Amino acid sequence: QVQFVESGGGLKQPGGSLRLSCVASGIIFSLTAMAWYRQAPGKQRELVAAMDNHGIIYYTDSVKGRFAISRDNANDTVYLQMDSLKPEDTAVYYCNRDRQIAPPFDPWGQGTQVTVSS
Repeated sequence: QVQFVESGGGLKQPGGSLRLSCVASGIIFSLTAMAWYRQAPGKQRELVAAMDNHGIIYYTDSVKGRFAISRDNANDTVYLQMDSLKPEDTAVYYCNRDRQIAPPFDPWGQGTQVTVSS
């Protein structure tokens, strides 16, 4: 059974940093292009960053230079380092398969809340 467990969110002031983690199970992680998504209230789920099994990386324009995705295939974990946080980064963050490659798995995890506010 596919499962994603996200963690690491919290409340930060603008300019702060957070590191999100996501442990995946039930998939062949090392062969799967993984991604981080976020969903703010009243908005659609947005693809934020992705990394395939060859190390090719994608970032949406709004996070380029501030966020960094990485993965640990030995531990089926994908990370999102978030620096220079802005209020507009406030959202629930999820990990799943990169939808640019194939449809995300169901079910999604519970996500982790990131709130950026002074």
